[in-house]
Parts: sequence; C-alpha cells; structure tokens
Amino acid sequence: MTAPSTFGLSTEARNLHWLLSNLVEEVPGVHSVTVVSSDGLMLLSSDPGLATAKAAGRRTGPRGSSADLATIVSGIGSLTIGAAKLMDGGGVKQTMVAMDEGSVFVMSISDGSLLGVHATPDCDMSVVAYHMALFVGRAGHVLTPELRGELRKSMESTQ
Repeated sequence: MTAPSTFGLSTEARNLHWLLSNLVEEVPGVHSVTVVSSDGLMLLSSDPGLATAKAAGRRTGPRGSSADLATIVSGIGSLTIGAAKLMDGGGVKQTMVAMDEGSVFVMSISDGSLLGVHATPDCDMSVVAYHMALFVGRAGHVLTPELRGELRKSMESTQ
C-alpha cells in the first residue's frame, strides 16, 4: 500500500495515518479503511487512489474508490442511528454487513465520526472488529475539531 503523503501534517494527523495504514497492512482480509466525519466527509483513507492501485495490480475499496467507501460508511451510519432511535436502542457501537463477495464494518469513533472497513468475505470478523476497536480507542480522544479540519484540508488537497 502506498500511504498518502503526511508531509506538513501535525504529529496527531501523522499518527492517525500510521494507525490506519497498520490496520490495512496488519489485518488479513482488509481491503480498505476510511474515517468519515459526522457530516459525511472523508477524513482519512487507506486507498492510495484508483490509478496507483490499478498500476500496482491491487484491488482497492468498493469500485476502486475511497470516496465510495466513505459514502457507504456514512449512509450505513446514518441508517443505523435512525434505526436505533426508532427502537429506543441507544447509541450504535458497531454495524457489520456480510455479503457474498465482501464485508463492510462500521464503528463509531467519537462525536459522530465513523471508522469503516471493507474486507474479504472470508475475513475473521472478530479479528477485524478487535483491530477496529483498537483504532477507535487510540483515535477517539485525539480526533478534535481542529484535527478533523486539518485532515479535511489534507484530503481535499490530494483529490
């Protein structure tokens, strides 16, 4: 995986990029990972971009686009939050969608931000969920409004 450039980013932003890269590299079956803000904007992505991935012969996120995964994660998050409200179920901690050809996991980070993972259908779901929880535990307290703003600007400059 080719990590996005972290030049010029704060230590906290570089650490989040590192954590995200490790999630993809260390957990078997994980295709791509994204972090989405409460308003649906992608803050972080493991996807090096469609052109780079195709040139390297690698499959990336849904239809090859990190933006697609961010959209899916945002939609699933919104849907499950609405469902939890209708059922008086409290806060949504994690959602998992198992499909014939893959899996999507969505986990709450903090203040509405979400972590999304696209994985193979045969991944070990408990291992993926465990590593997502580790990421959330490490990232939740540093994902401040200032850091989210920095990450948004960083994503906008790479697109």
